[in-house]
Amino acid sequence: MRRLLLLTLLFMTLSGCSNLLFFPLKELPYTPTVAKLEYRDITLTAADGTRLHAWWLPAKPGVAVKGTVLHLHGNGGNVATHLGGSYWLPEQGYQVLLLDYRGYGASEGSPDLPGVYQDIDAAFAWLQAAPEVQGQPLYLLGQSIGGALAVQYLSEHPEQAKRLSALVLDGVPASYRDVARLTLSNSWLTWPLQIPLSWLVPDSDSAIHSIGNLSQLPILLYQSIDDTVVPLSNGVSLYQAARPPRVLQLTRGGHVQTFADPVWRQVMLMYLSDPRGFDGLRRLAEVPNAEPPNSDSTTETPQ
Repeated sequence: MRRLLLLTLLFMTLSGCSNLLFFPLKELPYTPTVAKLEYRDITLTAADGTRLHAWWLPAKPGVAVKGTVLHLHGNGGNVATHLGGSYWLPEQGYQVLLLDYRGYGASEGSPDLPGVYQDIDAAFAWLQAAPEVQGQPLYLLGQSIGGALAVQYLSEHPEQAKRLSALVLDGVPASYRDVARLTLSNSWLTWPLQIPLSWLVPDSDSAIHSIGNLSQLPILLYQSIDDTVVPLSNGVSLYQAARPPRVLQLTRGGHVQTFADPVWRQVMLMYLSDPRGFDGLRRLAEVPNAEPPNSDSTTETPQ
């Protein structure tokens, strides 16, 4: 999505090509050791034989395991560039499986739909067999397109949705086509062509069409009011289309920069401890770092 502008000429010659949604990076510039984390390289095999790479981040030694998080990252980079979304979880007792889709990092192949759904399926199969995961709650964290992929996959695989204790979505586009149109409208060069070019982006798998199928699965939706890549309307639309129990947690900051702020890390931890009872910190999200109305007042800390 961030690089759609650079692919304008390609858009003009391709129609309905799902690989326009993905911008993989093959090089892994660093490993989780940069964050002083233990990790294992995991090899998965998709149903079509594609070999995939993932990182397994165990809970910090000495910390009781509280559950496992499957982390599905955004459409650019790879597991290394998206480590910031989940590196903080092992210290809190959460194991993490951070998956690279086909074509990303050390994973074979090239990304497309529906191939990436096979990749997610392979991750669930690995988690079902891994001894360290058994008997623990399972959660899914989907950031940007990773959240959209998760919603569509879980809609088509209700048996996997039932395995989850909760789904956390961060900066997820409601419609691939709408976000493409927004990106194209931001340049004078592509503004006149935003409608025809955006229609070349496949939209049938967009989260807005399937999130309503995830009945009984608790969902936490993070959406930054400052996000210029996936605007606020996306989070609102997905919240309205989702079934209870769901929480819309407004935040501040750039696209999928949510967990750079310890406040939102704490919110997720609170949510994971009680997905059906937590109702969000909306006041804190709307007025972060707000000044007291007068010198005699104090800012109330949301509970």
